[in-house]
Amino acid sequence: MQFRQQALSKLQSPEELDLPVRYARPQGLLVLAVTVVVMAAASVWAVTGSISSTLRAPGILTHGQGSYVLQSPVTGQVTRVLADEGKRVAAGAPVLKVRTDQGDKVVRSIAAGRVTTLVARIGTVVTTGADVATVERVSGGDDPLLAMLYVPADSAATVPVGASVDLTVQSVSTEEYGKLRGRVKAIGRAAQSQQKISGFLGDKELAGQFTKDGPPVAVLVSLEASSGTKSGYKWSSAGGPPFALDSMTLATGAFHLAEQRPIDWLLP
Repeated sequence: MQFRQQALSKLQSPEELDLPVRYARPQGLLVLAVTVVVMAAASVWAVTGSISSTLRAPGILTHGQGSYVLQSPVTGQVTRVLADEGKRVAAGAPVLKVRTDQGDKVVRSIAAGRVTTLVARIGTVVTTGADVATVERVSGGDDPLLAMLYVPADSAATVPVGASVDLTVQSVSTEEYGKLRGRVKAIGRAAQSQQKISGFLGDKELAGQFTKDGPPVAVLVSLEASSGTKSGYKWSSAGGPPFALDSMTLATGAFHLAEQRPIDWLLP
């Protein structure tokens, strides 16, 4: 009852009715003005501004026709290596000489290309079906390099044909020579299994590396040519590296996707 009487007495007392009204302080008005300006600027930027997104994916430089693994058709001991790593061989060219119970046999290439890996050496004992070399299919000495990038399947739909790509090449110092320029040439229709990628690259370990997060979609990137660089391709720096690029070199691509207005993220 005591609190009730005090409340009634305050209502009945007119002693505070003539007190002046307190307006906002200048500091408060400044904060309000700044808030309004920031919100207005953000609204304008959301409608007229744009944001570009980037998607990164691992890959490899290649001549685009893939590689094949050469297997020994006989069992025996390698007595001579007739091809060199990094050198081109013609279709049916001798690669190894193997001593068998039926005499010396020659292991020959299946298709023309460049020997990227020689597994068998002199003295190696091979069995029928054993991997002895990896050969990258190359039709001519002037075949241009391409980049095969493996994009996560759930992100492949965001990559358009013709999108620009910056490639960080493993054998090239990015700080010194910059990044390799390219554009999306083609996009695979479906995700690729480890076995399919291994069959194209001729390398099971690389295939496992590219599929460790699930089957990816292969994206083919053409490299922008340049007559003013030693490598023959365009770089973000003026001249690029002072040497030619080798195929089967690892690279990481950064896709520059289409720009979007911030307001598009808020609208359904």
